[in-house]
Amino acid sequence: MKKLLLTCCLSAIALMLSAQLRNPVIPGFHPDPSVCRVGDDFYLVNSSFQYFPGVPIFHSKDLVNWQQLGNVLDRNSQLPLQGATSWQGIYAPTIRYNDGIFYMITTNVGNGGNFMVTATNPAGPWSEPIWLEQQGIDPSLWFENGKCYMVSNPDNTIMLCEIDPKTGKQLTKSKALWQGTGGRYPEGPHLYKKDGYYYLLISEGGTEMAHRLTIARSKKIDGPYVANPANPLLTNCSLPGQYLSIQGTGHGDFVQAADGSWWVVFLAYRNYGGSYHHIGRETCLAPVEWKKGEWPVINGGQPIDTLMQVKTLAPQLPRNVVTRDVDWLYIQNPIRTNYQRMGNGFRLQASEGTLTNNQQPTFMGRRQENDVFTMETEINTDSLGFGCKAGLTVYQINDGHMDVSLVKYMTGTVAVVMNYTVKSLQGEVMGDDSGQLSGRVRLRISSDGAKYRFEYAGEGQSWQLLSEHDCTLMSTEIVGGFTGAIVGMYAEGEGTADFSYFKYTEN
Repeated sequence: MKKLLLTCCLSAIALMLSAQLRNPVIPGFHPDPSVCRVGDDFYLVNSSFQYFPGVPIFHSKDLVNWQQLGNVLDRNSQLPLQGATSWQGIYAPTIRYNDGIFYMITTNVGNGGNFMVTATNPAGPWSEPIWLEQQGIDPSLWFENGKCYMVSNPDNTIMLCEIDPKTGKQLTKSKALWQGTGGRYPEGPHLYKKDGYYYLLISEGGTEMAHRLTIARSKKIDGPYVANPANPLLTNCSLPGQYLSIQGTGHGDFVQAADGSWWVVFLAYRNYGGSYHHIGRETCLAPVEWKKGEWPVINGGQPIDTLMQVKTLAPQLPRNVVTRDVDWLYIQNPIRTNYQRMGNGFRLQASEGTLTNNQQPTFMGRRQENDVFTMETEINTDSLGFGCKAGLTVYQINDGHMDVSLVKYMTGTVAVVMNYTVKSLQGEVMGDDSGQLSGRVRLRISSDGAKYRFEYAGEGQSWQLLSEHDCTLMSTEIVGGFTGAIVGMYAEGEGTADFSYFKYTEN
């Protein structure tokens, strides 16, 4: 009877853990994930490019349900972003834990190169940057026998050196390990050791359609490394994966759970409206089978889909979409005096920096994490300074954004306008009752996944449609950049603007 009861309990547990895994596990602009485990806790970081604060850090107990703890780089001294666009700033970070210390190593492209910071608590505070000699991008660390090794990709070659983790001083000459299997941009290297082999996982093909993971191994950390004959280890640029929504799978990091199972976190993007993606590269998860002495196999060799039937460590819970202070992003280093909290809203001080000229604009936003969403605010026209333009924006890059805003002219009249900047193409649509608006005016941007809609409502009036445009116009394929759509509030010109509230909801 006891044996039967035990069998039933084990079957119930197995059934509970076998569930639909919904990818991405961290949606929206969360690319280049790296993960480490400390006891029963997992910690994950992402790249952040030109946005401040930098390198969001997440915590999970089961790899499928993640909560953001904060941001690793939250001080100007850690994160100089002068002039950075979404082609620059903080590239792929790696997080590792050794001897009671967390390490995050990354590259600030355009403002310093490779560096690392440390902390005893992953929620921070993190140290000032420790600058590193070996360059290339996507640096990673490996600790063994009291030594700290660093890998990165100068000259499109994965290079290894030993460093002092306290000072960053390079202790050995850089040595070439591997150039991959012939795909362009061999990058994102991570080292692991299992069953007497050092495994070197990298990404190749560029972070677009042909993105992939490949792997090689060696009995010695400094090589020679032999490629897996079954490479690529992961790609959706294949016959089985070519028509799936998820594409661009690559740039991953392995982690072993406490129960002995292996997993990989990696980036991918979801196509909308054909071969276009505008939400950004997102964090996905897949199981790994890694038998003793053999090569790892991701997801049984099958492509990655938005829904996969796998045995997870825990059931996946519905996401709670709430905009918190930890979510706010600023373009480059914010001018702090331009932002003031007022009850449930904000007072923004307009500046000469605009979304287009990319000079520390007054902007605060959050990641668009779903194709279907609504964003809404209300602006008190009495608070608008003369010459001030303030409103909402969908921002992909400085020459790729769409805005709906109020403008107060020197005559005192207030107009509502929708502007778009799509590379060299610019346009404007003005509301029919512009010049007659007063009091509190609501602004709204929404999307059904295919189009962005730009609307406004005068005080006591119903919503009126100003314009709508295809979401593909904000895609990486059209306007470029390495990020994803960021939605939020901005103010340009002179004076201030009072935003009564900011509401973001997803369906």
